[in-house]
Amino acid sequence: MSPLFSYRKELNQVVMQQSPVAGNIISHTLNGVYEHGVLFEGDSISRKVILNRPEKLNILNYEMVSQMLKNLKAFENDSAVRLVILKGNGNVFCAGGDIVSNFLSVTQGHWSYGEKFYEKQLILDYILATYRKPLISLVDGIVMGGGAGLSMHGRFRIVTENTVFAMPETLIGHFPDLGASHFLSRLPGHFGEYLGLTGARLDGAEMLACGLATHFVLSKDLLALENALQALGSSDTATISEAISNFSHKPTIKDDSAYSRLEVINKCFSKETVEEVLLSLENEVENRTEKWILVAIKSIKSVSPISLKVALRSIREGRTQNLKQCLVREYTICCNCIRATVSNDALEWEPSRLELVSKDMVDRCFTGIDDDDDWQFLQLPDRSSMAEVLKPKL
Repeated sequence: MSPLFSYRKELNQVVMQQSPVAGNIISHTLNGVYEHGVLFEGDSISRKVILNRPEKLNILNYEMVSQMLKNLKAFENDSAVRLVILKGNGNVFCAGGDIVSNFLSVTQGHWSYGEKFYEKQLILDYILATYRKPLISLVDGIVMGGGAGLSMHGRFRIVTENTVFAMPETLIGHFPDLGASHFLSRLPGHFGEYLGLTGARLDGAEMLACGLATHFVLSKDLLALENALQALGSSDTATISEAISNFSHKPTIKDDSAYSRLEVINKCFSKETVEEVLLSLENEVENRTEKWILVAIKSIKSVSPISLKVALRSIREGRTQNLKQCLVREYTICCNCIRATVSNDALEWEPSRLELVSKDMVDRCFTGIDDDDDWQFLQLPDRSSMAEVLKPKL
């Protein structure tokens, strides 16, 4: 298969920065021997799932995902458990998946590891999205990529003044995934396309305004909120919502927030192709020199051209699909990405320009793997009896 994605030097730099421990990271991940990467605490009524790798920005590895799957299923089947709280230790919620171990495994020919890890992440996100009991995500700090996949599909998504959200996958030759094509496509207007193509960051106030978050609580009040939820002893969503509201605030978004320019964003990011989106942004610069437009243009011009086209199509398709369909499609795209040839000195994107990315190249990313008889489309667990219990709210 000809190259579909090529990791640029930004990803190489990430790996090289961690190179002293990269060998240990991939070795430990493959053997599943991380200790206490995720903690499970609480009492018999309320359980806490705590991401516990603050020195690594709580990035997810295979063992953490496996442990969360196992314990969350147990909590769901335990009649005594009324609610589950998901949070991260340190000044971060979760900055995504362990790209170092995935990068090294792929370059060493172990693409099956990357596919298996990704499959587990998608299954975990699907279970969280259809969880039979109230799930409260306390998103205090950075939440990106896989962290968004954990938290953005649930009923209660609580952010703070410290929260920083982004889906920066195009920066490393990837695409917004782990259900992002579902939750981004359901944001007002074409704000989701803006976030997915540019990797723009949002703070907690902006997340609340656009619908990514359901509540805004000051970081200093989170412990008191946790205690109140534990004391509640109820699985009634209205009761839980009222308890959270007692700690909630309605912050004002900043004057220079891109979300305040939704009319312009809709005008530009509603265009049919990435080339037209970029041209529309450049035309806007002639009328206004707002910083967010200049940053958006710079970002689109600097990231992977094929990633941009895949991301735009994925988000657009997600707008008319349910979460299950989105996850299945994202798995297929990712498998094509993982199995592509990765250059040992990937210093530039290939193809290097938007006009060189053909429709056929993009189509292949959305097509099943036809040269492997063992490969199959993502098989998600049957959650039909639970899908309406806690339907994701966006």
